[in-house]
Amino acid sequence: MENSKVTIHDIAKALNIDSSTVSRALNNNSRVTQKTKNRVNEKANELGYQRNLLASSLRNNKSNTIGVIVPRISRHFFSSAIAGIEETAYEAGYNVIICQSLEQLSREQKIIQTLSENRVDGVLISISMETKDNHNLLILKKNGTPIVFFDRHLDIPGNSNVLIDDFQGGFDATEHLISQGCKCIAHFSGPQELEIYKNRFEGYKSALEKHNIELNENLIISSKLMESDGIESAKKLLSQPIPIDGIFSANDVAAIGAMQYLKGEGIKIPEDIAIVGFSNEPISSVIEPSLTTIDQPGFEMGKIAANLLLTQIKDKSGSTVAETIVLKPILIKRNSSKRLI
Repeated sequence: MENSKVTIHDIAKALNIDSSTVSRALNNNSRVTQKTKNRVNEKANELGYQRNLLASSLRNNKSNTIGVIVPRISRHFFSSAIAGIEETAYEAGYNVIICQSLEQLSREQKIIQTLSENRVDGVLISISMETKDNHNLLILKKNGTPIVFFDRHLDIPGNSNVLIDDFQGGFDATEHLISQGCKCIAHFSGPQELEIYKNRFEGYKSALEKHNIELNENLIISSKLMESDGIESAKKLLSQPIPIDGIFSANDVAAIGAMQYLKGEGIKIPEDIAIVGFSNEPISSVIEPSLTTIDQPGFEMGKIAANLLLTQIKDKSGSTVAETIVLKPILIKRNSSKRLI
């Protein structure tokens, strides 16, 4: 039996009982006595029996598995969100399949196809920078698979979302720079097709408007917000005959790239240019100078999103009302922006 998988028939033969009794015992059926359940489970362990979860899920139309799709696991925010998701799912008896799109639409499409084929009970997703509409998700919708967006979302009526108030975060970051005496503030933006970057940009504009600072389109640079993009964006700013004295970056990674370049050019931070990021990556507190940023509560967001999804999965009637939960951003002031004491 070492070279083949142990089946319920092998257990039944060893115990001289019916295969149907073994199956019921392994599934903790009330029609089987506890004594028989104990005998069956002991023999199953002894023989090295492993349940066929795929076959079981096909029979029950339930896999007790949820899929999670994030742009990059390496980003602290997403790894924190995954930790919150896993903790919540584990407590509810669910397994988690974690996938990363690497910001590619084609990769996201393949992942969704694979998760659908593996009959996951639901999907939590933070979309890639290339995702413009919900075409990707139609296969899940057709199968009746619940979907909950977190952080990066598509504005789809009737879909649940867990978000941070990106508008308020952008506003707070920009107003903080203004409070430190900045009057010419650049903005490093992500793709404006994505709601989170659109809202952070709108917050930036609103803060400028509140303080009667004219918006200068030349100071708005859009990219994928990688570290290299931060470097290139800083180069573009310095090539312009505009006296930049502040930068609000829509993420920490691009802000850190810009800081590296500016320091290399002999520009003092924050005395010459003050900088604020977004997301509170761990490195932001240890670089020199430490980076002022907007904190995103990833772990909390992951737990809330997982609970929303599990509620939908367990609701067989389909009567669960879609919810959008918006978490409050927190400005963390550090040395990259402290110009005034």
